[in-house]
Amino acid sequence: MGKCTRHTFVLVALFLTAAALGAQRANPFVGRWALTIPGGGAGWLGVTEKDGKLSASILWGGGSVLPVDAVKREGDKLVITRLQESRRGGKKTTATETITAMRDGDNLKLTTVTKRGDGSESKPANFTGKRIPPLPGKPDLTKVKFGAPLVLFDGKNLDAWKLTDPRATSGWSIENGVLVNKPVQQEGKPHINYGNLRTVAEFEDFKLKLEVNVAKGENSGVYLRGIYEVQVCDSYGKKLDSHNMGGIYSRITPTVNAEKPPGEWQTMELTLVDRHATVVLNGTKIIDNEPLLGCTGGALWSDEFRPGPIYLQGDHTGVKYRNIVIAPVVK
Repeated sequence: MGKCTRHTFVLVALFLTAAALGAQRANPFVGRWALTIPGGGAGWLGVTEKDGKLSASILWGGGSVLPVDAVKREGDKLVITRLQESRRGGKKTTATETITAMRDGDNLKLTTVTKRGDGSESKPANFTGKRIPPLPGKPDLTKVKFGAPLVLFDGKNLDAWKLTDPRATSGWSIENGVLVNKPVQQEGKPHINYGNLRTVAEFEDFKLKLEVNVAKGENSGVYLRGIYEVQVCDSYGKKLDSHNMGGIYSRITPTVNAEKPPGEWQTMELTLVDRHATVVLNGTKIIDNEPLLGCTGGALWSDEFRPGPIYLQGDHTGVKYRNIVIAPVVK
């Protein structure tokens, strides 16, 4: 063996040793985690590290993905702090939630405790998390084969649909071939919990086409596979935002405004393939094959690999839908 060969072997060995030591030192909590929060709701946790400093964002059931107030590693534990401000009787109080996570392979065991503004503490609540596998590269949509279109709503009946929560009140009905939601609240009466509407059938990857009409101030959403919300709302004239019409709620901001004024029918074409989303609103592509980092608020569950329904958000305001058709991907 020549000197050059021996030298090369030594360098390779040193490189592999350094890589192994680096892997041992790497923070095992860095990554994206699908959470099942206390009560069974869907959540998400993303942990990153840059220049030795940790940061994290969390989704807790509904709402948006938000940064946490503090995150640190203590031995074999990850400790997350969230501050929750509230105001009652003109007095502002701050509650401190502490989430502690321990890792077991690709799973997390977590506990949350909240110290209230008056010094009292909630009982510890346990929940779980599972590491989300890395995203694949962008799929070549020109090579994806879609099957025969399936009509999900034909304007005649709701046989293919049901409420996500059978205990909720349905505000959904059919009027002149249009699917209409009317979540009416009566002043002075107890609040009515109106339900979201989902397909009975469940799907994997697909292309979904529909028409929607939102009046001024109305708000709804179309959930792909029951976990990714494409926002439906009156956002005409507003600045670009992930919470606007056609955005993936709190995750992906449209690249251009393409919504119409309130009260007009609008077309949506939504493609979900390999955890990547494409949104075409009123004939304009506003999200182009972008990766989905995790579920959105209101998801039925956090498992991104489980088949799921199309569901229409009905617990916010009124909305109208028609001509809902899906073409599943053929494998």
